[in-house]
Amino acid sequence: MQGTIGFIGAGAMAEAMISGMLGTGLVSSGQIMASDPSPGRLQLLHDRYGIVTTAANDQVVTESSTVVLAVKPQILREVVEALCGTWRQEQLVISIAAGITLTDLEAWLPPGTPVIRTVPNTPCLVGEGATVLSMGSAAVEHHRVLAETIFGAVGIALTMPEQYLDAVTGLSGSGPAYIYLVIEALADAGVRVGLPRDVGLMLAVQTVVGAAKMVKNTGGHPAQLKDMVTSPGGTTIAGLHVLERGGLRGLLMDAVMTARDRAVELRGKT
Repeated sequence: MQGTIGFIGAGAMAEAMISGMLGTGLVSSGQIMASDPSPGRLQLLHDRYGIVTTAANDQVVTESSTVVLAVKPQILREVVEALCGTWRQEQLVISIAAGITLTDLEAWLPPGTPVIRTVPNTPCLVGEGATVLSMGSAAVEHHRVLAETIFGAVGIALTMPEQYLDAVTGLSGSGPAYIYLVIEALADAGVRVGLPRDVGLMLAVQTVVGAAKMVKNTGGHPAQLKDMVTSPGGTTIAGLHVLERGGLRGLLMDAVMTARDRAVELRGKT
């Protein structure tokens, strides 16, 4: 990949992207720059990855062909507008800030700036993220390809119209927390039926990982794979009956819908 990618904000998600890009050979350490108000954070990233670091956001904008906005949503406008006069119209600007719309970003940046808004999730930190991107009015095909390549280094990435991003937030954005709850509950259940806690957790984690890989790698529908484990009158159908009676499906659907609705509410407050 040609050009320099600059990060304004060097938190966990920025580090995940940096690690992923370097790990896949997408860029070299000399092609990445990051700014952050924390000297300790900058030193850590420099020592760990060999990237260029700076306390000056304007240096990142000046020296980067692509700029990733990785600061908290509530301060993003202040950060962007403080750089007025530094932005270049040909730069691609990618935002990972939750709730900040393309309309917001385009209003704060020079007219005609290509902008892409993204909704990543925390499994990016282990290279298993799910990121959905939406393109601004000035972004074109090569910008989409570049952004999908960057986020593809830390998981899967796909592009959709912005109207879907609140739903994405409710599903994949918040979804890891739902799965952590399931893992914790399964581990507790293991303890309840007599397993040591470390064994219960290990088995719960591997069961979730294995089941997810079965869906991903085989292409089979979850219902079909479920039926493969479910013998007539057996243990699995007995357990599934309890989950269905307790409304697990409905609860998960309600969780996604409620998180989606909350994303809409929060966007109205930014």
